[in-house]
Amino acid sequence: MTYQNTIARTVETDGVGLHTAVRSHLRLVPAPADTGIVFRRTDLENFEIEAQARWLARVSYATSLMKKGVLLSTVEHVLAALYACGIDNVYAELDALEIPILDGSARPFVEMIAKAGIRRLRRRRRYLKLVRPVEITDGERHIAATPADRFHVRYFIDFPHPMVAREEIELDVDAESFTRELGPARTFGFLDDVSRLRSMDLIRGGSLDNAIVLTRDGLLSGELRFPDEFARHKALDLIGDLALVGRPLLASVTAHKGGHALHTALVTRLLKDRSLTVETDEPVAAPADDLPVAVGD
Repeated sequence: MTYQNTIARTVETDGVGLHTAVRSHLRLVPAPADTGIVFRRTDLENFEIEAQARWLARVSYATSLMKKGVLLSTVEHVLAALYACGIDNVYAELDALEIPILDGSARPFVEMIAKAGIRRLRRRRRYLKLVRPVEITDGERHIAATPADRFHVRYFIDFPHPMVAREEIELDVDAESFTRELGPARTFGFLDDVSRLRSMDLIRGGSLDNAIVLTRDGLLSGELRFPDEFARHKALDLIGDLALVGRPLLASVTAHKGGHALHTALVTRLLKDRSLTVETDEPVAAPADDLPVAVGD
């Protein structure tokens, strides 16, 4: 049997939003059992937006949530870190509409969780276990999930660029593997697209400090953290989007040339078709055993 977790103490950071360039302050605050991951807009009288698929809004270039007209943007990196590190319950308090991009990866959020520590709660964790295969196809892009007794991801990308081309990453996801293999992988984009995206009011806060920027035949932004950092970041985004199922997922998920729209289409399908999944408290390896844990109510 495994139990739900929250963080042991409040931690905070600040930075600019990738798309809005608005500076914001983010606090991760412990929450009681069965709360889930809940965002609070502290600039709007603590208006709450649960990290759930029903509040999905825009999924172009970032994953955004909207509830009763209140928007929250670029949630995927912090969700990936919380989800992979086994944090079931937390309040993520923000005083603006976009999560700070920090260094463009999930590593700063993992470091926040490690600094906060883990507090185990006296309530069983419930998993969403896939019992039938499912696949979604959009032209040459597709995403599929098959039953498994663990959370496993495989990601394949293919970009017509000499620094990217074909890359593939595959791993069982837990706190240790995410921290080591995916968390540090940064978001990336192409220099030729910058003017077009900024004319669409996107990537206004993008810089060489928070993104990998590719020229037509190389890198504008220094060295890569991994030879296949691009595929690793796409897998990171996938995990953040899958967090919107609202429970730890027991499934093997494979994405081929995916993106936020395809990721969230799978989330919607899993939640809409009740024949695909069952809820279970089946014991699995604890996803946060390598982080400090305290036991509480």
